[in-house]
Amino acid sequence: MIPQNVTADENNELYEHFRFVVDKGQGLIRIDKYLAAKIENSSRTRIQNAANAGNILVNGTAAKPNYRVKPEDVISIVLPHPPRDTEIYPENIPFNIVYEDRDILVVNKEAGMVVHPGHGNFTGTLQNALVYHFQENLKDEPDAKVFLVHRIDKDTSGILLIAKNEIAQNRLAKQFFDHTIDRKYIALLWGNLADDEGTISGFIARDSRDRLVMKIYQEEEKGRSSVTHYKVIERFGYVTLVECVLETGRTHQIRAHFKHIGHPLFNDEKYGGDEILKGTTFTKYKQFVQNCFKLIPRQALHAKSLGFIHPSTGQYIFFDSDYPDDMKAVVEKWRNYSVHKGLESEGENN
Repeated sequence: MIPQNVTADENNELYEHFRFVVDKGQGLIRIDKYLAAKIENSSRTRIQNAANAGNILVNGTAAKPNYRVKPEDVISIVLPHPPRDTEIYPENIPFNIVYEDRDILVVNKEAGMVVHPGHGNFTGTLQNALVYHFQENLKDEPDAKVFLVHRIDKDTSGILLIAKNEIAQNRLAKQFFDHTIDRKYIALLWGNLADDEGTISGFIARDSRDRLVMKIYQEEEKGRSSVTHYKVIERFGYVTLVECVLETGRTHQIRAHFKHIGHPLFNDEKYGGDEILKGTTFTKYKQFVQNCFKLIPRQALHAKSLGFIHPSTGQYIFFDSDYPDDMKAVVEKWRNYSVHKGLESEGENN
C-alpha cells in the first residue's frame, strides 16, 4: 500500500515515480533508510543506486544517500524496476547490435520480435537473445545484466536502448521520465492529413471494451497525459507518410493517437488499419491494397532514431536507422502508384 503522501507513475511499467512530503514530526534520518521503509519491496541498495544516479530530488535538488531528511521536505524519486525475478533462459537468436559498450547496448529490432518474456511469449524474445549474448560474448563483463529502459511493440521495428548495469538504468530512466530523450518514429497512415504538421494530445488508458488496445480520453482523470508531434514527409493521396516525435512514451501511443484523429496506421490490425479505409471501390484498387498488406503484414511503424545523454560519459549520442525492407517496399509501391498511375486511374492494372 502506498501512503497517501506518495504518488506513483509508471512508464510502460519500467519505472515508478514516487513523491513524499515528510511529516512535520519526522526526526532526522538518512534518506536511503527513510525511502526503503516507505517504498514497498525496495532495498536500501536500490535506493542508494537511484540517489547516486541523481534520481532522488529533495526540494528540487539532487540528494545523496546520506542526506538526512527534515520535516516538510518534498522528496521525489524515479525508481526503475529491477530485473524480473523469473529466470530468463539464454537463446541463440540473431539480432542486430548497432552499438555496445560497458554501460549500454543499442539494438535495431526487427518487426515480429517480442522484447521480453510475458504472457504467451516465454521464449524467442529479444531478452532471451540478450542473455545468451551476455553469457557467451561478455565474459569480461561478469556483472552485466539486461536492464530494460523502454520498449517497442512486437510488430514495430527500430532502435531500442538497453542498460547493462543499474546505475546506467537509473540515469537513462530519469531521462525518459524527464522527456529529454529524442525519439523519432516513421509511420504510414491511412488518409490525407489536413495539415503538414501538428500535435495530438489527450489522456490515454486501456479501452474498457477491449483491454488489449488503448484509447484517448479528454478527461484527465480517465488516463495519463500523452503528446505526439507529427510532420508529413510525403503524401500518396490515400495514405500519408509521417515523422513522429514523442513527448511522452505511453503504450501504443502513436497507434492510439492516429486512430483517435481518424488516421490509423496502415495495416494496424488492433486499431482498424487492416481494412481498406480510403480509396475507391475498383476491384483492382482493392487488390493493390491487399498486395500492400502482404508486403508489410504488420502496422507500418518504425522507431527510426534515438538520442540521449550517455549515462557514464555525459555526452549526447544519437543513433539512426534505415527503413526496414518491408516499409521501404510498401512506401515505394504507394509512391509509384500515386505518381505514375494517378489517383484517377485506379481501374488500370496494378
